[in-house]
Amino acid sequence: MTDIGSTLPRRQIGRYLRDLRQGAGLTIAEVARRIERGATTVQRLETGAAERIRLWDIEAICRVCGADETTIDALKGLAQQGNSKSWWHQYGDLIPLNFDVYMGLEADARKLTSFQELVPGLLQTSDYARTLTRLAHPSEPDSEIARRVELRGRRQIMLTKKNNPVPFEVILDESVLHRVIGSRRIMEAQLRHLADIGTRANIGIRILPFGAGVPLGDLTGPFTILDFDGPAGAGPFAPPVVYAEGYTGAMYFDDLRLIDRYRGAHAGLWRVALGEQESRQLLREKAREFAR
Repeated sequence: MTDIGSTLPRRQIGRYLRDLRQGAGLTIAEVARRIERGATTVQRLETGAAERIRLWDIEAICRVCGADETTIDALKGLAQQGNSKSWWHQYGDLIPLNFDVYMGLEADARKLTSFQELVPGLLQTSDYARTLTRLAHPSEPDSEIARRVELRGRRQIMLTKKNNPVPFEVILDESVLHRVIGSRRIMEAQLRHLADIGTRANIGIRILPFGAGVPLGDLTGPFTILDFDGPAGAGPFAPPVVYAEGYTGAMYFDDLRLIDRYRGAHAGLWRVALGEQESRQLLREKAREFAR
């Protein structure tokens, strides 16, 4: 049994368990009967309300629902991580390298606010994504690389769907426009894509120019704020989260004071970044340079 302080791992466990059960076509009552636990226990696990989680319960539900070994190991790893103020997910430690923890959070988000030093996954072209994925996973077979790129492409629908597309405000460091990923052809297509998709009403893209220096007096590193507000009038159903990715892992903050600091950092960078129209113009100019 493990006692998790942070709500984030519990919420992630719940989401994956719910998806597994629904994918298997089972009701909560059927799963509870098969693992010989009460329906309330399964329901509390799925809603992230269980304060204490038995690893046996996690594994039993996963096996009843036909989960693969990677998923079983990942959810048991989630159940063993967390603390009261932040949560550190270390790749390849308790959670397998090929299990994307962030993806589950992103899928539930109702708004994304970000600062990035690479084109974020939701805005990447398939060639740009394929190049980065291959560099990050050099030993993976082509089929796995293709699966990852396809999955990333499917995630992008949340920004372009007809009804209630997710708002996304992103600041890109100007280095994104100069750092060549793959080839000049890939960069040209990627920068044109950014300029085009930035015309959508729900997407705001601004470039932080080199000339702005270090506006905050320190470097924040890349980060994304995920808000999970419910429908209008319903109020928030889950607290926001800050995701800060590193080379060996990622930090997830759900402490409201830290989240406010990141919101203030984003607001400060947004003010000194180029306007959205100026940013699109710069993106198109750089794309033309790559086309020569």
